[in-house]
Amino acid sequence: MIKKINSNLNYKNRVLRGLILVPTRELAEQVSKTLADLGEFLKLKHTKVIGGTSRTKQIQVLSSGVDIVVATTGRLLDLVGEGFINLESVNFIVLDEADTMLEMGFIEEIEKVLSLCSPYRQMVMCSATISQNINKLAKEFLKDPVTVQVHDRRDTVHLIEHFAYKIDKTKKKELVAKLILESGYEQILLFVNKKDSVDSAIEYFGQFKIKAAAIHGGIEYKQRVQSIKDFKNKKVQVLIATDIAGRGLDIEKLPLVINYSLPETTDDFTHRTGRTGRAGNRGEVITILTTEDYNRFTKIERDLRLNVKRLVHDEFPLKDRQPRQKAQAKKKLSEIKGKKTPVKKEPPKSKKTTKRDANRNFRKK
Repeated sequence: MIKKINSNLNYKNRVLRGLILVPTRELAEQVSKTLADLGEFLKLKHTKVIGGTSRTKQIQVLSSGVDIVVATTGRLLDLVGEGFINLESVNFIVLDEADTMLEMGFIEEIEKVLSLCSPYRQMVMCSATISQNINKLAKEFLKDPVTVQVHDRRDTVHLIEHFAYKIDKTKKKELVAKLILESGYEQILLFVNKKDSVDSAIEYFGQFKIKAAAIHGGIEYKQRVQSIKDFKNKKVQVLIATDIAGRGLDIEKLPLVINYSLPETTDDFTHRTGRTGRAGNRGEVITILTTEDYNRFTKIERDLRLNVKRLVHDEFPLKDRQPRQKAQAKKKLSEIKGKKTPVKKEPPKSKKTTKRDANRNFRKK
């Protein structure tokens, strides 16, 4: 996109030609930084159009002319409706984290935005996980689409080492605090499923003088940006987040991700663990399991072809009643393919020939 737009720039009269749609403000920040890095020695101009920040500043930058806009759909459509943005000239569109945008219910807004762009355009949909919804959307909005797949979703990332700790429900916070203190790491990203869990975890970790910050949808955008900044600068050791941080959050050389709560889907697990083991660096993922998580975690392992050893911390022996889990019998390759294994027939046992049998055989001859 940068190469195409840069090759045909009009410095005196800039026309908006590139549009990158993202699901979260955090991802918009990261994409904007990447554009700045890649276009450092070019004369391209880009800006962010996102909620939670000054509309006035965004309008001022837009009025001076830009080549590329990175946007969340809500603020973008607001400014389009007020006449501050014209999308008719946009002929290169990127839909980043496309599956997340569909799951978050942005489909109608996406359709509205696309209808306002040039019909002569190139469109790219990007995601670490491609769902059936994306394939359906591709058929609707793309002409003769081509799929570019870097890795299979189920490919094992060998730079990431997985661990799973079994624990009683009432002891989860204690175990996680212990693991954080024992790790020795300066940066740990900890995922939970609910906003309430973020706040209670921060309060609990404070007892152990563990510095933590939080990001979730209920926190103001400026505060979320500050929390990420403090985490990157190592002013706080633990960043506690909901899945809002599962996409687009890039922490250089992040050593450890902890799943305090098991995510609902395999794709969410993939995105969470993908915050570590990035750009050729090694990383660790620790998943905390109570009895109600066992079956779901087994499914995630099966989906991703993982085999994670279950551990029990010496200081936290299990007291909760453990469910019986049947060991899955390994099937032969022929059974998996639906073929029956041929039964080998044993040769008949040879009988001892008696003198009477010999005389009978002689008479028959």
